[in-house]
Amino acid sequence: MAHPQHAAARRGRSLASREALQGFVFVSPWILGFLLFTAGPMLFSLYASFTNYDITSQMAWIGFKNYDTMLNHDPLFWKSLRNTLYFVVISVPLQTAAGLLLAMILNRRMPGIRLFRTVFYLPSVLSGVGVYVLWMMLLSPSAGLVNLTLSWLGIDGPAWLTDPAWTKNAIILMKLWGSGSMMLLYLASLQGVPSKLYEAAELDGAGRLRKFWHVTLPMITPVIFFEIVTGFIGGFQIFQEGYVMSYGNDPGAPMNSLLFYNLHMFLKAFKVFDMGYAMAMAWFLFLIVLLLTLINLTLSRFWVHYEGGEQ
Repeated sequence: MAHPQHAAARRGRSLASREALQGFVFVSPWILGFLLFTAGPMLFSLYASFTNYDITSQMAWIGFKNYDTMLNHDPLFWKSLRNTLYFVVISVPLQTAAGLLLAMILNRRMPGIRLFRTVFYLPSVLSGVGVYVLWMMLLSPSAGLVNLTLSWLGIDGPAWLTDPAWTKNAIILMKLWGSGSMMLLYLASLQGVPSKLYEAAELDGAGRLRKFWHVTLPMITPVIFFEIVTGFIGGFQIFQEGYVMSYGNDPGAPMNSLLFYNLHMFLKAFKVFDMGYAMAMAWFLFLIVLLLTLINLTLSRFWVHYEGGEQ
């Protein structure tokens, strides 16, 4: 006859095993989908980046030749990387500041505030070719609304999408139009700042600027950090803007000023069918984004404040 304690222990182990099995059954579709549609293609692309894969012929191992060509013999690779870095470095801080400024303005009690919030958020849900065509009309040098507005102020507007010196700035200006999604997150975080902190600051004689700098800003740093990290990752994925808004239906024109990294990779893959080279570019971009994300995570410990945690 089994000891009662041993029997209870076996029943406990059996129950834990059944629960573990049920858990694996529930998550197995996700695991299967991840292996088939994410991990598998990633491993294949890593292998193909060391081959001359071009879809039509059999792959042959060529070692680091694609990476050597990319780094040492393809001037458009460096051109596209510089264009993308320029966009990311300028666009992400501007969008972060614009989203925070909008949230500060709309975090007030005033008549019609819900309507204003909806109006400013609406552009962020619009996307696609239609938006780019609309902005191409707005940025037209001769009849666009942007240059017309500048002319009322006595300023001669540039040829936004035909002058290589202004094309990337035009894209950055267009991106500011969609800062509503950032505004929404900042607005939620601003409304989560405890009012007692503002009351304590007022008792210490703090004005609006000091309350913003010493109370508001530290309390919303987790949201700012989130926006910066996702903004950097999203910025490196820019593609459609350079493809659609290029001059003369030539992707990346004029003078490759809109040839972003992903666009160059796309053209290598689907215009000249140099898939191996394109996959090498993809992995190089992955390493850049991974490195920048790790740097952001490391630096965050010095300025991001988590309530209840160490600063």
